[in-house]
Amino acid sequence: MDSMKFVSRPSLLSMLVVGLLATSVVRADDWNQWRGNDLRSVSAGPAVPVEFDQENQMLWRFPMPGKAGSSPIVCGDRVFATSVEGDELVLICIGMDGKRKWKRLLEGNDIKSRDSANAASPSPSTDGEHVWTMMGNGMLQCFTVEGEPVWTKDLQKEYGKFNIQFGMSMTPVLDNGNLYLALMHGDMRDTKTTSVGQVIALDAKTGNEIWVHLRKTDAVSENTHSYASPTIYRDGKYEYLVTHGADYVIGHSLKDGSEIWRCGGFNPKGEGYNNYLRLVSSPSCADGIIVAPTAKGKAVLGLRVPLQGDVTGERKSLHWKLPKGTPDVSTPVIYEGLVYLAGEKGDLTCVDAQSGERYYRERLSADKQRATPVAVNGKIYLAGRRGTIFVVKAGKELEVLARNKLDEEITSSPAISNGKIFIRTFDALYAFGAKQ
Repeated sequence: MDSMKFVSRPSLLSMLVVGLLATSVVRADDWNQWRGNDLRSVSAGPAVPVEFDQENQMLWRFPMPGKAGSSPIVCGDRVFATSVEGDELVLICIGMDGKRKWKRLLEGNDIKSRDSANAASPSPSTDGEHVWTMMGNGMLQCFTVEGEPVWTKDLQKEYGKFNIQFGMSMTPVLDNGNLYLALMHGDMRDTKTTSVGQVIALDAKTGNEIWVHLRKTDAVSENTHSYASPTIYRDGKYEYLVTHGADYVIGHSLKDGSEIWRCGGFNPKGEGYNNYLRLVSSPSCADGIIVAPTAKGKAVLGLRVPLQGDVTGERKSLHWKLPKGTPDVSTPVIYEGLVYLAGEKGDLTCVDAQSGERYYRERLSADKQRATPVAVNGKIYLAGRRGTIFVVKAGKELEVLARNKLDEEITSSPAISNGKIFIRTFDALYAFGAKQ
């Protein structure tokens, strides 16, 4: 019965109990969405193991029903993960004992793409009371943490059919009771029609639309396709919803979606315009800095906050520019004043977050890197596609502390919570940590 799609409506008492339990387990050390609670891929919690594999420091291994690029999330004593299961899509809740608490069948079918991509690419999110899932087929759903369905929204029905080569992999951002989405796609054969994306804010508890902003750019062809996820810059004085794709990184008002600033320049119009510089890697934010990657080994931009209007090429706004070395899929991580860039060909680049000075660029392996690194306790954890997790000491000189081999394909980003690291491979979800 725990895999059924619909269940009976819970009683008021059971809803109150669930709410109290869920609220009690929400804490700063949770990992409530992709890249963590503050969207920085950084954990301030206790250390996690440096050396681990199936025989060492493994707490449990939960077999997954199919491949997925979505990353696990953690809230209290629960881990949530989405996956394909045959042609279907599922949300699974796993306890800290490694056993399944429940499984729910999600709306719509899987959509296959190239390079093992599928509809289970966006990651879920939770506030401790609810869990939200978005699939590449455009179905956005809300459940209680006990698996009770709350609402379902068909994004393609409401905002137009997706036309994107590798499937919609954007993960919504959960922030202060709202879900923020950025839908950018279009006919990649069209070299004349410029891009109009949609940036959307929804009430997370009801699914009701709060606002929609039309994101206009002069991008054409495949550049209208963005696989990047939105993020939020916030420093106590300034805050922006940051969207990335269609030749620009743009900052929006969280209140109404209106454009506050934009920056282009990494794919200039004219004779040298690249029709296929679609963006996959998402921006990263830290105090005073927004790091904007591009694609295909090209530039990385470091922008200085505050930003206003079109800042393309402005010296005061373009804090620094790294001419080459952008990640293609993996998102940059800003940690302890340094920016870490996990390249497509197994290389790791480290630059200064304030000056852009490059300290090193070294190749860790011949493996592809699709997962975004995570940082904790002075260390960076990077997962290679073929299943090796590298642990690197944070700092201006490269020091590899461990090469942990799971020998299962990985495109998901790790999650860290309460001294444990959770790694989702194509075959299983692992938890590693010190045994009690």
